Amino acid sequence: MRFLILSLIVLLFAGCAQNPVTGSNDFVMMSESQEIAIGRQSDEQVKKQYPVYGSKALQDYVNSVGQRIAKHSHRPNLQYHFTVLDTPDINAFALPGGYVYITRGIMAYLNSEAELAAVLGHEIGHVTARHGVRQQSAAQAANIGLTIASIFVPEINTAGAQNLANLVGGALLSGYGREHELEADRLGAEYLARTDYDPQAIITVIGVLKNQELQDAQLAKQEGREARRYHGLFASHPDNDTRLQQAVGEAQKNATPQVHFSGRKEYLAATEGLTFNDSSDQGVVRNNAFYHGDLGFAVQFPANWQVHNLPTALVAVSPGGDVQMQMKLDESPSGTPLEYARRFAGYSAQLRGLDLNGLSGALFEQSSTLGGVIFMNKQAFVLQARGKDSNNLAAYREAIFDSVRSFHALTNAERRLVKPLTLHVITAQRGDTFAGLAKNSPLG
Repeated sequence: MRFLILSLIVLLFAGCAQNPVTGSNDFVMMSESQEIAIGRQSDEQVKKQYPVYGSKALQDYVNSVGQRIAKHSHRPNLQYHFTVLDTPDINAFALPGGYVYITRGIMAYLNSEAELAAVLGHEIGHVTARHGVRQQSAAQAANIGLTIASIFVPEINTAGAQNLANLVGGALLSGYGREHELEADRLGAEYLARTDYDPQAIITVIGVLKNQELQDAQLAKQEGREARRYHGLFASHPDNDTRLQQAVGEAQKNATPQVHFSGRKEYLAATEGLTFNDSSDQGVVRNNAFYHGDLGFAVQFPANWQVHNLPTALVAVSPGGDVQMQMKLDESPSGTPLEYARRFAGYSAQLRGLDLNGLSGALFEQSSTLGGVIFMNKQAFVLQARGKDSNNLAAYREAIFDSVRSFHALTNAERRLVKPLTLHVITAQRGDTFAGLAKNSPLG
């Protein structure tokens, strides 16, 4: 243990650099140029997983707000990149080196430019304080410390010693939760004040996101799934978070203008027509049916199942979460559907041929999985279900096969359903009620 601690101490001294925010020494294991290079490489990976939102006007608007805040940050000379991602996920995050992302999903719940600035300012705070760099450096230290110690003390390779190294690494990483999010909130509020936005927008945004999180937690309980969580939120509501209130209050005390810029009209104009929930490029879900305009197909999932149109997969989950069905696409299948199903499901699987209005396919079934494959337009569409055990799977056997049999080419009527929902600002008139306006909304 002594050698492990000494090796980490050596690394701590070897990897110190001045924090741009505090001026104190931080433990980091990369230069700024390395940080930027990592951000650039990671940016490519992010954009492979999440498409960039197609509106140049919205991209330019978000970039202009972000760049204005970045100029008043602790690292104004860093080149920042702001990107709106085309996903309904409610999220925003930053990579080392000045790469900041915000989803159209979170933008649908914001109400002003000041609130947009609050989200971007928080993420810029992560960049200026080098939170990502410090987190990665701490993780490297834990691994390197184990390697160095194992050279001097061979017994370090035992399971107990490795657990000790993980514990030390975990202790280093444990500070990258609440404390760093609070620091990012404080910095974001400070940058907002410097840019003439109201620092209180930080608390407003966190309140909106917290309410959304609480609502999703209730839905998740009903749907038997894990609740989604925005990375910057913690257990307490911002109205009751004393430390957050103090951090934002300090920034507001130092703010120069008496009247802050809200930018509500500007924001609502910029987000007019913003895609809400699923997009046509990624397919849309309506009443548990999935429609994809570009690929030209539709499929109906069982009633009461939760359908998740993820960036990398289409997944349906049974009410209790015991069975999951996933759709996969093979753009260059070989052989017949039966031959393909045999290779896919294994030689022990039972197979049956399938004819769906001129589309050829096959059903497959074995104890651990069942589903089907359909050939269309020289592509193979595979629906595969797995359960926690064979009994769970057997209980939904016919419902799963019905979903496979429901697969078909889009009709003209269905192509009209592929059109996504979009945001539209309606000015309330005297006598209007929320209930009355909701009746005219496609969301009901």
